Amino acid sequence: MSPDRTTIVLVEDNLDHATLVLRHLEKNKATGKVIHLTDGEAALKFFDSIGDDAGPALILLDLRLPRVDGLEVLRQVKSKATLQNIPVVILTTSSAEDDINRAYGFHANSYLVKPADFGQFRELMKDLGEYWLGWNKTPA
Repeated sequence: MSPDRTTIVLVEDNLDHATLVLRHLEKNKATGKVIHLTDGEAALKFFDSIGDDAGPALILLDLRLPRVDGLEVLRQVKSKATLQNIPVVILTTSSAEDDINRAYGFHANSYLVKPADFGQFRELMKDLGEYWLGWNKTPA
């Protein structure tokens, strides 16, 4: 499956969290399609397989992933010339200062902590879709 400029790649191992993200993105018509990957190793393989002009519009990346953690995925994505302009939003439960600092050190475009409250989570997803896929402009 090849992404395009309306695609979001969601890298999230928690199926409950992924379902909520997918449901809210679909409800808010934020994107054309979502590619869901469940571990860091699969994400790295996926990003290595896409062509130079086939990058997604946005990457939503959890930090606590099996096989390869999200910070390493972020580091590798941002080190590839063909992917580095794609916005990567960290979407995680961790509010640890070290995680935030390391994510921005690896050039994350945003760091969002998943709210425990369902209503707040819904609002976060609505705003995220509107901002990153509506208002934000990225290089072609």
